Amino acid sequence: MADAEQDFQTGDATYPTQCSALQIDGFVMLKSRPCKIVEMSTSQSGKHGHAQVHLVGLDIFSGEKYEDICPSTENMDVPNVQRMDYKLGIKDGYLSLQQDTGDRRQDLKSPEGDLGKEIESKFEADENIMITVLTALNEEAAIGIKYLKL
Repeated sequence: MADAEQDFQTGDATYPTQCSALQIDGFVMLKSRPCKIVEMSTSQSGKHGHAQVHLVGLDIFSGEKYEDICPSTENMDVPNVQRMDYKLGIKDGYLSLQQDTGDRRQDLKSPEGDLGKEIESKFEADENIMITVLTALNEEAAIGIKYLKL
């Protein structure tokens, strides 16, 4: 019990939630990947069966689409997802991130694609932005930009 409690506190755990209690824009594990639910539908129960919930989710790190169907009364694993905002710097393809407490970290790679290009151009233009980083199941990635108003 102590190990499970410790895992939950460090953000490396999942916890069970009844399938019927899941909601769009929430998180769920689909095909062993942490996903954000983008579509959800429930079918009527049959004569001898239970209602089925059809879930469609996007992997929060890769953007891949996953689907699953489960009985509404069954439990699904939900990842413990943490979201942090950091002040930005860039050095050699890695983000130099600073928390409000002043702690720095430089171990997160700059994202590829449009988001990475946008982060780099905003940094070079010396704009005041913060980077949003999601962490779940020992993975993390920059997923967005927030503009600071001075």
